[in-house]
Amino acid sequence: MQSNEVLDKLPKHLLSLIIEQPYNSYTAQDHAVWRYVMRQNIRFLTNVAHRSYLGGLRQTGISVDEIPHMYGMNRILKEIGWAAVAVDGFIPPAAFMEFQAYKVLVIAADIRPVDQIEYTPAPDIIHEAAGHAPIIADTRYADYLKLFGEIGSKAFSSAKDYEQYEAIRLLSILKADPYTTQEAIAEAEEQLQTIGNEIGEPSEMALIRNLHWWTVEYGLIGDLKHPKIYGAGLLSSIGESFNCMKPEVKKIPYSIEAVNYSFDITTQQPQLFVTPDFDQLKTVLNQFANNMALRRGGLYGINKAIGSQNTATCVYSSGLQVSGTFIEVFVLNDVPVYLKTTGPTQLCYNNKQLKNHGKDYHQEGFGSPVGRLKYTNTPLELMTAGYLDDIGVIVGNDVKLLFESGLTVAGTLVSIFKKEDKNLIFTFSECLVKYDGKVLFQPDWGTFDMVVGETIISAFSGPADPNGFKLTYPVPKEKTHKILHSREARKLHALYQEVRDIRTEGHPFKRIPDIWQIIKTDYPAEWLLPLEMLELATKHRIRRGLDDEIRAYLVNRKSENPELTNLINNGLNLIDDVK
Repeated sequence: MQSNEVLDKLPKHLLSLIIEQPYNSYTAQDHAVWRYVMRQNIRFLTNVAHRSYLGGLRQTGISVDEIPHMYGMNRILKEIGWAAVAVDGFIPPAAFMEFQAYKVLVIAADIRPVDQIEYTPAPDIIHEAAGHAPIIADTRYADYLKLFGEIGSKAFSSAKDYEQYEAIRLLSILKADPYTTQEAIAEAEEQLQTIGNEIGEPSEMALIRNLHWWTVEYGLIGDLKHPKIYGAGLLSSIGESFNCMKPEVKKIPYSIEAVNYSFDITTQQPQLFVTPDFDQLKTVLNQFANNMALRRGGLYGINKAIGSQNTATCVYSSGLQVSGTFIEVFVLNDVPVYLKTTGPTQLCYNNKQLKNHGKDYHQEGFGSPVGRLKYTNTPLELMTAGYLDDIGVIVGNDVKLLFESGLTVAGTLVSIFKKEDKNLIFTFSECLVKYDGKVLFQPDWGTFDMVVGETIISAFSGPADPNGFKLTYPVPKEKTHKILHSREARKLHALYQEVRDIRTEGHPFKRIPDIWQIIKTDYPAEWLLPLEMLELATKHRIRRGLDDEIRAYLVNRKSENPELTNLINNGLNLIDDVK
């Protein structure tokens, strides 16, 4: 990966998901697929895509004639403050959104096979590079994408969400592989259905992914009756970009209600949402975020952290952040008074791990009270040294703190840790913590580090300082299938390469009639390479009657295989437009 100032800001835990773009593995047929889709996109999308799309293609350095190289894209993307990296298919949703927060596009390195040229069930480089990249040239949309990443990466997932992600990833990989059996696909579909039936109430991540899908992936913009396309899934699908404009696909004004519409990633969508402008996207996103644990905090946030059964962060009103696996909260009148984690825990401030308060130190879990001291009008985190002296809270002395909840902390005050004039941690030795007749911490357990804060103002998924926490993403069980082409397929790809060299490198046209004879004899099912050859024969008059012969062949292919009608007609229209 060739670095730049944008990529240099990526945290370590995201780097493990980046792969080297296998550029030399793309076949000449792959480049032909790219070229066909891109030329069709430009021809059709000129009239139906958001106005920034075509300009964005040029601005992001995406070639129409060949699959883009990540290095070339990054040289140009950095001019608008973004970057791109290659990944292996679907990555975990939280990671995908975190990349967005760092203004990095993740681009699935593979490209769809020719038999899925109109629509692919898996992310590929056409979807990512030709779909996502051009629209970020619009600064308002790019700002929305970044904000979405910042909020979405903090959304809580349920314990079942990762299972569902793995099942979706597996199904998309199987459907994208032309050699997968129908039995294997049916089994994967059944597995996904089973998990979906067991998943229960949708998590924050599941709901915000709905918003992402109906905007970033499949969004329409403008007038409800005559909208334009800006979603990457539509911009990269020549089949669905055409079909989505039909009245059979319901158009719904975009609002917060979109969170209640789930989606099937492996098929075309029955309804789409239309936003009047990109500002509405931010409005709805903030409306959703206001109800997330990230902004609500309190008992709601703590319960979301506990329910996730994974690493989470709770933020005290002092700014102190506790990151770990939360397992319990003690409550009085629906207000949290004490929270607990299990296993390695981290204490942070401003998303930076505090010295001597990492996982190595807090190895076996952590607990601390929440709330205000009884008989005081000032939150403990804001009490000055003089105020603390007046109430007898003096370093080196035996101190007893009585909270309004009735919780007590009694022991020898060893130190007070402060940041920006806020009290963050009171450290006690020989400490006893009790609440409602229960002992929550006892002297023989060692040092008690009491986090200071009157309330929990936020809770979010993941650790506050991922590097300090040594966060890693699990490697997906199923890798994208690397298609092993047969000997006959490799021979066909060599013919594609010859035709490509004739078009791009000026190689002699005299080979075209010979290649045409091979196609008719050995590859009678071909349609894409004959289209490329017809383009050359029509433009350069290689041999009298050759263009008519190829055209007649393609017309015959349509009659024998009606499913190819649109593909061939669109290809012929491109050629005829240039004549």
